[in-house]
Amino acid sequence: MPAVFGFGPVLALVSLFLYWRLARATSAPRPVRRTVGVVLLVMWVLAVVGLGSGVVFDPTWARAPGFVGLTWLAALLYLSLGVLLLGFVALVVRVVGAAGRRDVSSTRRTFLRIGSAVVVAATAVTVGYGLVEAATPRVTRTDVALDRLPAEFDGVRVALVSDIHAGPARGAGFVQSVVDEVNAQKPDMIVLDGDLIDGTVELVGDVLDPIRQLSAPLGVFAVSGNHEFYADDGGKWLDLWSGLGVDVLRNDHTIVTRSGADIAVAGVNDFTAPAPYEPDMGAALDGVDPDQFVFMLAHQPRQALEASDRGVDVQVSGHTHAGQLWPIRYLVPLQQPTVEGLDTVGSTTVYTTRGAGAWGPPVRVAAPPEISMLTLLANQSG
Repeated sequence: MPAVFGFGPVLALVSLFLYWRLARATSAPRPVRRTVGVVLLVMWVLAVVGLGSGVVFDPTWARAPGFVGLTWLAALLYLSLGVLLLGFVALVVRVVGAAGRRDVSSTRRTFLRIGSAVVVAATAVTVGYGLVEAATPRVTRTDVALDRLPAEFDGVRVALVSDIHAGPARGAGFVQSVVDEVNAQKPDMIVLDGDLIDGTVELVGDVLDPIRQLSAPLGVFAVSGNHEFYADDGGKWLDLWSGLGVDVLRNDHTIVTRSGADIAVAGVNDFTAPAPYEPDMGAALDGVDPDQFVFMLAHQPRQALEASDRGVDVQVSGHTHAGQLWPIRYLVPLQQPTVEGLDTVGSTTVYTTRGAGAWGPPVRVAAPPEISMLTLLANQSG
């Protein structure tokens, strides 16, 4: 049974918790309790459909209801955070009342009723905002000064796209909009940094067809992310990308030439890729002259720790989504050395894009999606 269905019982428990806090603990009238129960049940079903879309359910029918269900996952997050906060305050009120030997039960019920209504309204506004924010990736522009970059590559513009997560909630139309925006920037090189999809090749492979329209003078390169391996054999996805005209770097590198100068563009499989696709940065850099500039593609920022040890000049990554849903971004540093934007890990310059799409809920809060345009600059002071 697909792992996504393991979330079903968890979501059911969360839904029961919310029913108790929003309907029972507030002593809501029976019609209100019934309405809350029906809404939670329907949304649970739609969430399961969304989690299975592209994996076991055909997105041609599952994408629309799945979109609603996956959006509900974001609502569950904020509803849960809100009712937990209410519960904490209600507990404080009870403790203070007990200390003063006063009956505060009526005050607690009133607080919970009003507070629950505020939490529901705030969740609706937050998720609505997040839907709008996630719908259209914006183009960001960053200059990246690099000490060893050959002068001939000064000013090269790289389009970095990661984490589209097409399939369950977003179809070919979303991918097409990303492709059109990238091509409109007229980059010198295009990098696809993994997690382009969620699902199986059979069910959602066609949504990536617009990728074949990408074009850049110095090439279109890609590496795997972790999601390519979740629902299918990741090798099938990488083969499909190759069939779309993308130069897929599977623990290897290629030499890119401009005006007679060369740099190595290397790519390593995702940090968590299973056998036989384990990451091997040594293999990716095998044969590269130590004096040659290396531009590394690696889906997860934490792969920069090894890249620095191996003398890589610059690494581009994705994966973090900058947390995607506030306040999750504050948990990302527990796993990754950098969350978003330009940074340095050891001796390696790292740029981490927030990603163009969204995983799970098609919602982003305080972490807008982006298509990153990087301008490489030869650092004159280096």
